[in-house]
Amino acid sequence: MGDLVCIVMGAGSSRRLGRPKQTLPFGGQSLLSHVMGDIEEAHSLTRVYLVLGGSCEEAEDSLSLQRSQTVYNDGYGEGCASSLLAGLDAAGECDAVMMLLGDMPGVTAEIIDAVVAAWRQSPSWAAVTNYRGQLGHPFIFSASSFDELRQLHGDKAVWKIVDSAPESRLTRVPVDKPLPRDIDTWDDYETACAMFNFPVIDQAHSSR
Repeated sequence: MGDLVCIVMGAGSSRRLGRPKQTLPFGGQSLLSHVMGDIEEAHSLTRVYLVLGGSCEEAEDSLSLQRSQTVYNDGYGEGCASSLLAGLDAAGECDAVMMLLGDMPGVTAEIIDAVVAAWRQSPSWAAVTNYRGQLGHPFIFSASSFDELRQLHGDKAVWKIVDSAPESRLTRVPVDKPLPRDIDTWDDYETACAMFNFPVIDQAHSSR
């Protein structure tokens, strides 16, 4: 169980938000830069791949990656499953992958390392994080799940596996923190900024 690879899903087109969410200002940096900073601080991840698609040039320009590698998903419009496949292709042979979202601030290095430690102590087909009774990322999938993951299509496809997995295959790792919120709408962005005490940019100028 040595090689655990992180796949960060950052290729969304941000249709509901109306501008690239990856480059939203968030505490003096971009939203994606904030998220990647937490991920890169985690000690339990042997490799990190950030999958980009929509507005990839602007997103990449906002980053100062230390140990992550970028992967480009030209088919990002087909849903997040296509980004997961791109990440799996980049990861190659490994013992397991962790799936994280590039638009979900609050998944700290502490949380990532705790989930990995719990899964390594009792390895299972997959693991999901249980935030005070609410399931969320990070997900961990062992190598035995990769063939099934490669059959997924569209959005929310991974959740279908998680929701249907029997108890014997899926570990729920408890984390005593509120469920982090992913940013899909302007209200989500304002809520996240308030939680972190970050200023919110003017929505009228959000597309600039």
